[in-house]
Amino acid sequence: MAQEFVQAQIKGDKVVLFMKPTCSYCVMAKSVLSKYKFKPGHLEYIDISSRSDMGGIQDYFLALTGARTVPRVFVGDKCVGGGSDVVELHESGQLESMLQSIGALQ
Repeated sequence: MAQEFVQAQIKGDKVVLFMKPTCSYCVMAKSVLSKYKFKPGHLEYIDISSRSDMGGIQDYFLALTGARTVPRVFVGDKCVGGGSDVVELHESGQLESMLQSIGALQ
């Protein structure tokens, strides 16, 4: 069930941030993503903290990405990592290129 949920959220033309609102790295990733002008429907924040299958989702993240922690940030169907990774991609200019390549920006 958790695997199906995650796979249903990840689409080739959008960015998905799986997060917990009390996590400082999640807040950091959300802050970086908020600097970009996304097309409507191309950025989604998913709070997994109140889901009954949260553990299963995080177990699936481990199998899929090599890390169980949140945030897990997907650009299209590719996981680009967590909070620090998103900051590094943003500061290097790579994040904007990735977002443009999937057609997520206005």
